[in-house]
Amino acid sequence: MIKQNILTGFITGLAANIAGVLVYTGLFSNAGIDATLADAVANDYLGKVVALGAILNFLPFYIFLRKKQNYHARGVLLATITVAVAVAIYKFVL
Repeated sequence: MIKQNILTGFITGLAANIAGVLVYTGLFSNAGIDATLADAVANDYLGKVVALGAILNFLPFYIFLRKKQNYHARGVLLATITVAVAVAIYKFVL
């Protein structure tokens, strides 16, 4: 049951991060989502866009903590850390 709760939080965290990237590109870009992400890759600022998208993870994290669903909140935190490590690998290794 605990692993399932962490997995649910992890998936929620990833979904919130993807939604944050989509909201960010939709609000602050005049081009479409595809063009904005392609430009981010070409001009090497994709990590910044993903990091700004991760801000949306605060919402499910806070809700899970308020509902005393600590393992779900751990999953969201794990998703945030995973995305941060992936961005660091992308930025410094690739």
